[in-house]
Amino acid sequence: MAGYVLGMAGGVTLMDSFLKEFYPEVYQNHNIINDQYCKFDSPILTWFISSLYLAAMIGSLLASTFTRLYGRLETRFFGNLFFHFGIMVWCFPQQQSSMLMVGCVLLGFGIGWTFQSVPIYISEFAPYKYRGALNMLFQLTITIGIFVANVFNYIFSRMESGEEWFVNLLYYATFPAVMTTLSLMFPLIFRLDTPISLIVRGFNKRAKITLIRIRGTTDVKEEFEDLLVTSESSKVVKHPWVSLLKRQYRPQLTFAIVIPFFQQLTGMNVIVYNAPVLFKTIGFEANASLLFAMITGCCNVIATLVSIFTVDKFGRRSLFLKGVIQMFICQIVIAIAIACKFGFDGNPRMLPKWYVIVVVCGICVYVTGIAWSWGPLGCLVPSEIFPLEVRSSAQSITVSMNMIFTFVVIQNFTNIFCHMKFGLFIFFACFIIVMSTFIDSLLPETKEVPIEKMHVVWQSHPYWKKFVKQTDVTTIRNEY
Repeated sequence: MAGYVLGMAGGVTLMDSFLKEFYPEVYQNHNIINDQYCKFDSPILTWFISSLYLAAMIGSLLASTFTRLYGRLETRFFGNLFFHFGIMVWCFPQQQSSMLMVGCVLLGFGIGWTFQSVPIYISEFAPYKYRGALNMLFQLTITIGIFVANVFNYIFSRMESGEEWFVNLLYYATFPAVMTTLSLMFPLIFRLDTPISLIVRGFNKRAKITLIRIRGTTDVKEEFEDLLVTSESSKVVKHPWVSLLKRQYRPQLTFAIVIPFFQQLTGMNVIVYNAPVLFKTIGFEANASLLFAMITGCCNVIATLVSIFTVDKFGRRSLFLKGVIQMFICQIVIAIAIACKFGFDGNPRMLPKWYVIVVVCGICVYVTGIAWSWGPLGCLVPSEIFPLEVRSSAQSITVSMNMIFTFVVIQNFTNIFCHMKFGLFIFFACFIIVMSTFIDSLLPETKEVPIEKMHVVWQSHPYWKKFVKQTDVTTIRNEY
């Protein structure tokens, strides 16, 4: 559902029927402006997409307390309700631009509550040997949602009814309905909360039964006792938001902020979530732009599958660092290709057919580099490195940082592209070098480390060990 919203929002903005009805000034300017770099330079239009991320940021912060008090499962359920209400507003018969924005806010809340609860839900459920792969299934479903949205965007764009965008919304309305129906039909699958969440809320017996069920064995005494100790120590922390600022959480908090920041400065969301607009901006027709966006969406899904089978084998650091090499090369190739086509003035030159192949292949290879490294790892690593007492609040920080940085990038993308031109991709390439240096120097490997014993990796790191001392880790437990 979240992936479909993100993919659909970028696609409908290319449909002439949508622009004529809600943004006629943008439609008129698009046909007048000669500088190809600036054809979509409209803060009003980009607000339609970027408002999703701003609402998601606010939603994730609101979801933090709810997740801690009522569980990961209920938070996920309420996220589904926000999707319901958002799409109902979008499909209102007498649609106006103000109603579109209300729908964006509700859908953004759904995204924020989903991103806040699901990665934690999976990390706490999964056996540590398979935690990376299982957590990346979350990213896989997002990429599938984006791909399906790109397919529908392309199919509906070929209609000539003048209501292509509205039909697209109606098709999306089936997703929340299907999810709710499944949760009612299969309660044993959809109504399991995580053992640690149940223990925190005092349901120890249910937590042990759940742990036995998901591990497939009755020999869970050691793990269950670890969860009990972790839970009791977490209860000492009354103000997790304040506790996050303490010295012993500084390494984890650093990555909770820096990883989402670097994700956006790779150009990831400009290309993945905004692919149709990008292709249209660099000179392709609307239908061709949606077709190529569909192709990149397919590459995104396939590469995410690769990451699922490799993350627990090669580790987080390895995928991070190998991905940036692929992304750096592709950013340079894309910048050169766009420079050859439009130069500095934005007027298209006549180039042979290989130009199209180079641009599309460059973007596809770049997307695969994102999809098996920084894309899914940006959700996985922050969700597994925090101790229980601050985990819910920390996940909200990660999601909020992700959404606010995405909002800034998406909202200003067309304006920055208008001024920086092909240099924007060189800018992204330079930041890829910076972030790879940061990861190589400061990120410890968390592969196959039980989530309740994650503090060990920080204690043994040559830099972070001065922040996370053994006394810091055990202080709360000793107080208990």
